Amino acid sequence: MDNKFYITTPIYYPSGRFHIGTAYTTVLADSLKKYHILKGEDSYMLTGTDEHGQKIETKAKELGKTPKEYVDEMAKMAKELWNKMDINYDDFIQTTEERHEKIVQKIFDKFMEQGDIYKGEYEGLYCVPCETFFTESQLVDGKCPDCGREIVPMKEEAYFFNMKKYVDRLLKYYEEHPDFIKPEYRKNEMINNFIKPGLEDLCVTRTSFDWGIKVLKDPKHVIYVWVDALTNYITALGYMSEDETKFKKYWPADLQIVGKDIARFHLIYWPIFLMALNLPLPKTILVHNWIMMKDGKMSKSKGNVIYPETLIERYGLDATRYFLLREMPVSQDGIFSPEAFIERYNFDLCNDLSNLLNRTISMINKYFGGNVPNYVGTPNEVDKELEEYSIQQIQKFEEKLNEYEIANSLQEIWNLVSRTNKYIDETMPWALAKEENQEKLKSSMYHLIENLRKIAILIKPFMENTSNNILRQIGIQNDELKQWKSLTDYTQLENIKVIEKGEPIFMRLNVEEEIEYLKNAMKK
Repeated sequence: MDNKFYITTPIYYPSGRFHIGTAYTTVLADSLKKYHILKGEDSYMLTGTDEHGQKIETKAKELGKTPKEYVDEMAKMAKELWNKMDINYDDFIQTTEERHEKIVQKIFDKFMEQGDIYKGEYEGLYCVPCETFFTESQLVDGKCPDCGREIVPMKEEAYFFNMKKYVDRLLKYYEEHPDFIKPEYRKNEMINNFIKPGLEDLCVTRTSFDWGIKVLKDPKHVIYVWVDALTNYITALGYMSEDETKFKKYWPADLQIVGKDIARFHLIYWPIFLMALNLPLPKTILVHNWIMMKDGKMSKSKGNVIYPETLIERYGLDATRYFLLREMPVSQDGIFSPEAFIERYNFDLCNDLSNLLNRTISMINKYFGGNVPNYVGTPNEVDKELEEYSIQQIQKFEEKLNEYEIANSLQEIWNLVSRTNKYIDETMPWALAKEENQEKLKSSMYHLIENLRKIAILIKPFMENTSNNILRQIGIQNDELKQWKSLTDYTQLENIKVIEKGEPIFMRLNVEEEIEYLKNAMKK
């Protein structure tokens, strides 16, 4: 089915409250889903929580709860946050749900029957927080290469997945599908760091703890992390269940978004599992970097964590979503700082966008009693140039968004905002009004409203409230004029009336006061 778009976030490990890094991944997926809906596609988004493992068992015990009580509380907290952030997911999967556990057992049995899984003994170096075994050569300064923490030697009976059996097939797939991994340099990382040195077989069960899905044919073993966690993307769609309708409709995924810390599992193990199941692979897996602080990774001990609720409650949802997406280039780490947040707010949202809207509404009320003039062509010398520029920017925006360069695609929208602001200075409506040059004044006002309409549609997937607010203030009530397909037309606004007095969508912030507020919030 060409007209569908299935997008997934990773399932998040519920070991604590979600900070803006987790929020970024989810906002990114949500924005892309909304973009595809706006384009008329059947879009489906999956998110959820990864709820098994030793760390969860230990954490629950510390809190005097059962693991299930603990993970259910955390899933509820996650859903409340996504609701607050206007995340429009279609399904939220918990890996402790029966619909998931039953299918994971079936998948494991299938792997065993095919000879993909064998029993052995694992003796290796283990990172408890990451729940991952490493070889000596994979360690960085003797520590876990993923989280930098201490590792411990461990030995136990385990089942292993025969990764070597599929390596050549995986490398061939990489070669033949250049869009499978984005950004592309991640593919070379996988090949050079993990595959070329010799891909180890993957430990897929444990016996040293109990909180996990039991292996049906050998119940002292629990299925360990990756066969359990990664398969959520297909179990949630009903794969191997009595009703596979959703699975047949949406799989393969069009886009799976993951952070760089779990890239290896998604770019090597996940495609190999799918190959073993004889299923098509996702079209694209997008690996994004982290949101860092000036002094490195966010951590409570450093007192440098910022939570999305803090930003939403003080600055609003759209400003928070805009900052996360705009400040975070996918292929490198983004930096959160109070100064950068306030600067984006004051310059991009207040000076550029809000002022453009206010000035335009004010002039239409002043010169035409609030009625937007009809299109009169391009009597101002810059009208045609503005029209051509606007269409080019929409194309550039789409090209970058379709390559999943989200920060750059937002930059293209703001280039259009800046160009439209410049157009006011070029046409000088106040001078045209004095000269009583009605035709040129009408054209100037029409082009400003039309560009605001285009900008409102372009920002809708990222900042829905702001988009709706702009469309309301400029008097766009007809749903057809809010559709993506209406973006390329320049001659369709008729009988439009703006509101009597413009309402600022963003108010300028006191820089010193807000920086101080954010610095204190990060320490709490």
